[in-house]
Amino acid sequence: MAVRITGVDPHSYGEKAGIQPGETLVSMNGKEIYDVLDYRFYETNCHLALVLRNEKGKERTVHLQKRQYDAIGLEFSSYLMDEKRSCRCKCIFCFVDQMPPGMRDTLYFKDDDSRLSFLFGNYITLTNVSEREVQRIIDMHISPINVSVHTTNPELRVKMMKNRFAGKALEILPRLAAAGIHLNCQLVLCPGINDGPELLRSLTDLEKLMPSLQSVAAVPLGVTKYREGLPELTTYTKETAAQVIDTMEDFGDRMEREYGRRVVYAADEFYLKAERPMPPPEFYGEFDQLENGVGTMACLEEEFTFALEDGQEEGVFAIEPRRVTVATGMAARDFIRKLLDEAERSCHNLSCDVVGIVNDFFGDTITVAGLVTGGDLIAQLEGRDLGDALLIPEVMLRHEKDLFLDDVSIEEVERRLGVPVKTVANEGQSLLDAVLGR
Repeated sequence: MAVRITGVDPHSYGEKAGIQPGETLVSMNGKEIYDVLDYRFYETNCHLALVLRNEKGKERTVHLQKRQYDAIGLEFSSYLMDEKRSCRCKCIFCFVDQMPPGMRDTLYFKDDDSRLSFLFGNYITLTNVSEREVQRIIDMHISPINVSVHTTNPELRVKMMKNRFAGKALEILPRLAAAGIHLNCQLVLCPGINDGPELLRSLTDLEKLMPSLQSVAAVPLGVTKYREGLPELTTYTKETAAQVIDTMEDFGDRMEREYGRRVVYAADEFYLKAERPMPPPEFYGEFDQLENGVGTMACLEEEFTFALEDGQEEGVFAIEPRRVTVATGMAARDFIRKLLDEAERSCHNLSCDVVGIVNDFFGDTITVAGLVTGGDLIAQLEGRDLGDALLIPEVMLRHEKDLFLDDVSIEEVERRLGVPVKTVANEGQSLLDAVLGR
């Protein structure tokens, strides 16, 4: 395989060597280039021999000498230099399959690409990873790799993921671990299916990957109101969530005694559902699965407390009277209220309203802030006095930070509610600065 060059940066090594847009990069130092991982890996060589092919099929070799981590300066049609690989599974809990019709196409795409796992932290099932790709991960020591395991029972994994290769793919895990590839594993738990004894089996099997096993997160499934034609699943209750926490904490306690680190964690959602207090920040070690909702609230609370203490020492809370409304998902409402109570006690001119938005769009079983839509914000807040500003977590918006999941824009929400809307990063200082209007 070869990749077509679409541009060459001005004054770069590539331009100085006479490389032209439209040429195809065939190989680097004798190694075929398939995609961005090949390109970035071999680009770090100081001495490079690039085989290029022009549009007529004629090949030439260009030699470059550069410092190790300098870029060549070549541009390609996409950041992967290839098409994204889609998921071949039909997991019984898949959130994409529970989306309503008529939404933008990108919301229905299920990626399952090992390159995105390394580059962006995406989770992969290993069901569509070729032998060449497994060996490349090992040879290049591409680490960490994030894996959606769900269960280590091969037969159950096939049933849950509706992919006949799902059980066989588990055999890749010990190969990666033996090569020293760090693994972050995810278990999306479904009540009565892969929790209970099956959860304990999965944790026990994954322990065999130590010391390459970096972390394991247990995450609850999400069930929307759009499950027509899909397997019947229930959501976690206060009691069943508590059972998951007990299993994860007991196993983690033993892991910490034996290996010096906890390794396995239940997601914050389980603690909220079980009405259990969040563990302290030190419980989460290096926060290896922060983006997976593991330890995010403990981290936020610690950062917010530090920011408050710093502000009190610096005397920065003498502000003009200010009232703001914070909108979030139902799951985090009480937690955010507790933080802002502390802010109000430190700043007597500050008043904060916290509103939990019921998810009418996906169904009220969906309680996380990241799935709140603009339409639900408008429907539940229109006509209310929201004060000087409406604050929302930035996870409600897509990466471009311009649209909600239902394609409603920030500007539309501001227009309908008659108040400025400010997005807030999931970070304590950012939250404090936003409520104070800084």
